[in-house]
Amino acid sequence: MVTQCDNEDEAPPIRPLIGVSRCLLGDAVRYDGGSNRVPWITDVLSSHCDFQAVCPEIEAGLGVPRPMIRLQGTPARPRALLQMLPVRDVTNGIAAASENLLAGIGNLDGLILKAHSPSCGPVQVPVIETSGQVAPGVGLFASACRAKWPRLPIIDETGLVSEAGRVAFLIGVFRYHCRQHLPLH
Repeated sequence: MVTQCDNEDEAPPIRPLIGVSRCLLGDAVRYDGGSNRVPWITDVLSSHCDFQAVCPEIEAGLGVPRPMIRLQGTPARPRALLQMLPVRDVTNGIAAASENLLAGIGNLDGLILKAHSPSCGPVQVPVIETSGQVAPGVGLFASACRAKWPRLPIIDETGLVSEAGRVAFLIGVFRYHCRQHLPLH
């Protein structure tokens, strides 16, 4: 069974690089000043992979604490609205911050993003439509990541709760990593 990408005559294998929402690493960058540290990421996965911490809302200069952001409009093209009086549209700022982050990130092998976040949520992010109905959408940064890396394994922390979810994600990460670093034969 092959357990690494490189053969024994080459330099030690490069560890997979995973982008991770900063709040999941324990940084107090959430809108409410808190974090959502996930011990499996920080205590277990960190032994096998390197991390690139990301927070598009901080990159956009929104600060901590800050008012909550809600996505409104259509799931395909939502607007990010800072819930303050008056409401402030921060869509362009988060989009620019997302582009800056993507330009500065190396070759990722996977992404772990904050569930339900208007910037980072990869699935099931609430978008308030003009009718007032709530529809499932994708966070602005997560959407930019999918556009740049359509085959990249992307998950949120809720997908890592089960062993099956963790294993499936890791298989995807290491498969992606090996495809990036193995020479074609």
